Amino acid sequence: MSKVLVSYFSASGVTKRVAEKIAKAVNGDLFEIEPIQKYTSEDLDWTNKQSRSSIEMQNKTFRPKMKENSLDISSYDTILIGFPIWWGVCPTIVNTFIESKDFTGKTLIPFCTSGGSGMSYAENDLRKTYPSYNWKEGKRLTGRENDEDLTNWIN
Repeated sequence: MSKVLVSYFSASGVTKRVAEKIAKAVNGDLFEIEPIQKYTSEDLDWTNKQSRSSIEMQNKTFRPKMKENSLDISSYDTILIGFPIWWGVCPTIVNTFIESKDFTGKTLIPFCTSGGSGMSYAENDLRKTYPSYNWKEGKRLTGRENDEDLTNWIN
């Protein structure tokens, strides 16, 4: 049986709740991608071009610092990477996480939470940015999915 890690970044708690539900459904381990400096509601104001998130997302190479982690991914076969959609793609802190580990030989499955944006642009961006990794089809989730739906999707 494959060992699953559900990693996620959540700025407001929505993605965290979905990640916890997925981890329970697939009997996986949970890992939070945490920035050193938490995001405030002002940081997340996408209508303000000077907000922290707006500034970070304007620069494709920006990598926010994340809390030090000693996560050992060697025992995991499948790693889900969850995030809210920001400007059509994953927040740059997710890139910080991906670039902090070697995912060679792992199956990576992205998932996102979003009030309306789809997953395809973010998924394509991840495949383009990290083409050497084994990406499987991602999914936009709302938190209303049941355990069976989540397990079937992962399998």
